[in-house]
Amino acid sequence: MELAELVARRPYPAAGLLIGLTRRCPLRCAHCSTGSDPSTREEPDADRLVRFVGTFTEEDRPDVVLLTGGEPLLLPALAERLSALARRAGSRTALLSGMFFARSGNRRGGRAAVVPPSIPPPIPPAVLRAIRGVDHFSASLDAHHEREVPRADVFRALHRIQEEGVPVSLHLTGTGASDPYLADVTRAVEREFGGRVPCLVNEVRPFGRAAAWARPARTAPDAGAVSPCSMAAWPVVAFDGAVLACCNQDTVDRRPVPAHLDLGHIGVDDWATVRRRTTESPVLRMIRTVGPAHLAARYGSAPPAGSYCDGCRALGGDAAVAAGARAVAAGAAGALLDLTAAVREARDGAQGIVRRHGCAAYAPLVGAGAARPGTGGRTAPRDVR
Repeated sequence: MELAELVARRPYPAAGLLIGLTRRCPLRCAHCSTGSDPSTREEPDADRLVRFVGTFTEEDRPDVVLLTGGEPLLLPALAERLSALARRAGSRTALLSGMFFARSGNRRGGRAAVVPPSIPPPIPPAVLRAIRGVDHFSASLDAHHEREVPRADVFRALHRIQEEGVPVSLHLTGTGASDPYLADVTRAVEREFGGRVPCLVNEVRPFGRAAAWARPARTAPDAGAVSPCSMAAWPVVAFDGAVLACCNQDTVDRRPVPAHLDLGHIGVDDWATVRRRTTESPVLRMIRTVGPAHLAARYGSAPPAGSYCDGCRALGGDAAVAAGARAVAAGAAGALLDLTAAVREARDGAQGIVRRHGCAAYAPLVGAGAARPGTGGRTAPRDVR
């Protein structure tokens, strides 16, 4: 499974499932949205996760399961088992890693032991088995990650994973289209891989450790505007086992979960129940079709306030919003509205989705073989030094 195929499924309700295996991570990146560190042990119960994924069937399962964290490869045996269970039902699995295992030597006091480039560190056997078991592997890389894991180490590990026959990609993060880091790293990816490794480029958002310094993703919503949220399409398993209809980290960590975003818990619910709540909720259908601000302006008992996501979270306690959504989006008519919104969101493919939700200037890189912006359709040859 290539990156563009995965991203293109993002607008379709319950086409994917995101699972945070653990909040723990060996790295201490300054922009970490989950605020992860080596000592954090918050994670779903492994047996419950296995039971939940085991409820997938060939007739009823997500197309894609994304394993993330924290660092999911701190639990390689669990990642391998979940991937095998998902594959048995016909689901494909992707995994996003911070690449801690690729570091050449032990890092102490911010310095790494020098390892000759011709002798790359081996990937630990348990980690390699977990990687072999997924259908797509993505590595995080940005200025903050590079202080923890050097770029050259990440590139060497990706070459090794490609040798195993696993499709790979890079998840790059910067401050925006004019960020010189993004220009530099995308050129480096072209030189190293010759257009064979796609990149999903996002901008740092004010969540987790970046909350104090990153710029907000959106300004206050325009109450008259229709602004659908396809990020309410895939259920998210949080670190305490709760299942939410939103991947915004502030929402994922919020307790109690806003009522309209609460899809259940892996300890008591199966996939069929979570999927049904995702696809049949009139409020979620309206959020995906017109967006929370428009929904609040049209039916709410109070005008929307705060950010786009603040306004969405506030909908859970508004009975008038729930009643208005039921009147429009219940039943077969609501299902058709939902599908129409998903098809519209996906009409320009993976690039269109990245333009709307990621760093638009680098959207073409989501497809393998695509040119970096500004290269006139050419990709650079691989650096064979």
